Amino acid sequence: MTVPTRPLRPLPRRRRFDLRTTAWFFVLLALLLSLGGLIARTAAQAAQRRPVWAVILLLLASAAVIAGHRGRRRWSASRALRRATEALEAAAETAADALQAPAVAAVPVEVADPPLPPAPGAVPAEETLLLDAAVVPQVMDYAVLDPEEFEQAIAELCTRDGCTDVEVVGGAGDLGADVLAVAPSGHRLVVQCKRYGEGNRVGSQDLQRFGGTCFTVHEADIAVLVTTADFTAPALEYAEQCGIVCMDAEALTAWHLGTGPRPWETPYEG
Repeated sequence: MTVPTRPLRPLPRRRRFDLRTTAWFFVLLALLLSLGGLIARTAAQAAQRRPVWAVILLLLASAAVIAGHRGRRRWSASRALRRATEALEAAAETAADALQAPAVAAVPVEVADPPLPPAPGAVPAEETLLLDAAVVPQVMDYAVLDPEEFEQAIAELCTRDGCTDVEVVGGAGDLGADVLAVAPSGHRLVVQCKRYGEGNRVGSQDLQRFGGTCFTVHEADIAVLVTTADFTAPALEYAEQCGIVCMDAEALTAWHLGTGPRPWETPYEG
């Protein structure tokens, strides 16, 4: 009778020690470590300048891992070395492109400071210009006015500069007084207006007629003769003797513009 025997399972064959394979293994391991360090350093530099390349390198690494899992489990040193070399070349090219691409420097944008708000109670610049234009009087040609308008304009100047009780009394029977007023100092002001055309001058006879009534009849403290023309030398001499203030066209313009004295402030000697 024959006894059946169980088939013996062949023992696994023990792999022989191969010096070349072991050397290649350590060379590959050193190469992979160096490659990993180089890729990591290059990726860090590229990520600082170009964050988008960090994403590309990450995708490349992921693709390499997936390809390794799908490939055959059995691998050889030469195949691994070839793949590592290709990966190294691709990574090196990508890193070189990333490093050679000029980084766009951020240009700081200067933001203009907002205008400061006006101080409390301050007048805006536009309104200040309007106010200045309204306050500063414009040059006026008094010679184009008729006698009545000229007398009214002199009365308005007196009122503007602080005189009170201003009254236009010119006309027939005025006895040489055209404008009566009280000066800011409290003195009685008597003004005669002579609107003369170009070429005419106020003579001594005009001054004599005015000097005969301004103090005795009108009781003037300050007597003024204002004209749109000029005075003759004898007229100025008589006015100086009697204490009459003479204001010619130039002095009248200065009074109007505020660049010269008012007739009750500084007597005019011509």
